[in-house]
Amino acid sequence: MSKVDRDEQQRLEGLSPFELKNRLIELAGDNERANALAMINAGRGNPNWTATAPREAFFLLGQFAVTETRRDWDEFPSIGGMPQPSGIAERLDDYLKANASAPGAAALASYVAHGVERLGFDPDAWVGELADAIIGDHYPVPDRMLTHIEQVVHAYLDQEMGGAPEGGWDLYAVEGGTAAMCYLFDSAQVNGLLNKGDRIALMVPIFTPYLEIPHLERYDFDIVELEASRTSDEGIHTWQYPDEEIDKLKDPSIKALFLVNPSNPPSVKLAEATLERIRDIVANDNPGLTIITDDVYGTFTNGFTSLMSSQAANTIGVYSFSKYFGCTGWRLGVIAVARKNVFDQRIAALPAEKTTALNERYSSITLEPWKLKFIDRIVADSRDVALNHTAGLSTPQQVQMALFSLHCLDDAEGAYKRDCQAVIARRLKALVEGLDVPYPEDPEAASYYVELDLLSWAQRNWGDEFADWMQTNYEPVDPIFRLAEEESVVLLNGGGFDGPQWSVRVSMANLRMDAYKRIGSALRRIGDEYHAEFQRQQR
Repeated sequence: MSKVDRDEQQRLEGLSPFELKNRLIELAGDNERANALAMINAGRGNPNWTATAPREAFFLLGQFAVTETRRDWDEFPSIGGMPQPSGIAERLDDYLKANASAPGAAALASYVAHGVERLGFDPDAWVGELADAIIGDHYPVPDRMLTHIEQVVHAYLDQEMGGAPEGGWDLYAVEGGTAAMCYLFDSAQVNGLLNKGDRIALMVPIFTPYLEIPHLERYDFDIVELEASRTSDEGIHTWQYPDEEIDKLKDPSIKALFLVNPSNPPSVKLAEATLERIRDIVANDNPGLTIITDDVYGTFTNGFTSLMSSQAANTIGVYSFSKYFGCTGWRLGVIAVARKNVFDQRIAALPAEKTTALNERYSSITLEPWKLKFIDRIVADSRDVALNHTAGLSTPQQVQMALFSLHCLDDAEGAYKRDCQAVIARRLKALVEGLDVPYPEDPEAASYYVELDLLSWAQRNWGDEFADWMQTNYEPVDPIFRLAEEESVVLLNGGGFDGPQWSVRVSMANLRMDAYKRIGSALRRIGDEYHAEFQRQQR
């Protein structure tokens, strides 16, 4: 039995899972100190791997760029100038040949060549942008994203998100997916795409900020949830959406749809039939729908198609590099808006009073504010317009983003993707072996997280009567409190993501493989203990 009584558990259930986690860590730490049992925290999504080659290339490029500053101005021992583009590509080539054995030399040479040979860049302009950007001696110009780097990241998204739409995307480099969310909520409201009190749809379960931000007083959105309630013939969650849930979007009073694809926490991508149904609804029933899709886990699946590709005109895409490349500390993300989109059209069609106010808002940055594209309004709004001239992601961050992108663009065999998938697959195998359940073969699953519905598991293993007893006698969060207290294992409660109340989220990304066997075995033991107690009470 948990040391945290049922009343306290009920109170704590109201917290965000990420806040509840702090209490679980405290309990796990107590057990760790008492029993010398190392704490296992599978509650965070931060991966425990890092992409090494593009980082080696980054640091070597930085060393080269410093030599370029000294070449420009070497009057004082600790003061240099600025990298100059004329002839810089040849100088980098000579530098890499002279340092051919240095970590990152081969990768950097290949990345630079990809830009020239595959993307058609002028060598000096391309290398000059990289060298100047990594030194960080200028404000970002263009402020939305550096010219060559935007093209590199565009090519990466084209490769990984299911293809670029006709006309392509405009990209805004931002401080990770979290900044993208904040900027989008704000700018969509400022520009009349969403208004306070509007009805929006959320595809649940979903990352908790998408549940929490709409309730803030400044938005106060009316929320319609689309539930991933499909199950297999064996009663196991597939985390896909029944047609009747998707059909809720036919209601034209729903102004926006927010989703994470693949989902968080289940980590399962939308089926092609669901993508097609959404496209049909937009075409025939709700053409004004704004779609915001967060696709950070798409790169962990094969054949991924994002709505930012398949329904581009209505979709604002968010992509973060954090999970795939192990770079949450770098804060690297992009907002993508198709160049042919409905947002610019809707802004142009706003009532005169709203148009006049927006023209005044943006009049300090352009003489023709009515022509300002939505993507550029997002940039301006992210700096309260007045600081638009200093907007943009820091240029060294943009360089690392480009090198991560080039690492995959240059990987014709897809070795990096296979390696990441293999790491996750073996951890998942260890988890299900500990839990003593079959390995879940699901081609739609990224498996970055696993959401385990303990109530569904109890029903399948011990029957409905036991499952009803468990719900009557315990709170849904009781298993995660027991795990923390007895095993020093920290998981997040799936109910906090608007998933099944008795579900738990396990991150497959941040622990060594042996930890997952321990997590699965601990969950199995707790289930066995519940069942043993049930049997005693039935005698």
